Amino acid sequence: MAKPSESGDLDHFDMKILEALSEDGRMSVLQLSKHVGLSKTPCQTRLKRLVDEGFILGFRAALNPAKLGLEHIAFTEVKLSDTREKALEDFNAAVRKIKEVEECHMIAGAFDYLLKVRTTDIRKYRLVLGEKISSLPSVANTSTFVVMQSVKDVGI
Repeated sequence: MAKPSESGDLDHFDMKILEALSEDGRMSVLQLSKHVGLSKTPCQTRLKRLVDEGFILGFRAALNPAKLGLEHIAFTEVKLSDTREKALEDFNAAVRKIKEVEECHMIAGAFDYLLKVRTTDIRKYRLVLGEKISSLPSVANTSTFVVMQSVKDVGI
């Protein structure tokens, strides 16, 4: 099999490494090497390359929202009054500062952004919406969808 190039080509070993680490980011290099079928040194070299090339952005703990009292999830549609580049940049910078906003996606459609907002309860969400989200740059209006049950809630 061809060796992955510096341009970021991934082979099946790289994909197995990424899949294994997405399930358990605390896996040791030795465990990882056994899991993907490589010896330790080549596995470690590949892991370093995957980090250096930006395929792996970092390692962090997956927290339990229920244990932290953060079970309330709402999706908020945001429509902007101005969608010129400067307005979008200002909105993007400001929304990144709101800790309750877990995700923010620019959308092509009837609204401009979709936010995933996690709080302790509906009262806290109302405060976040009224005091933080609604006062973001260029926000014209919002619409909220409250999650009743999370059926699947994982990243890549």
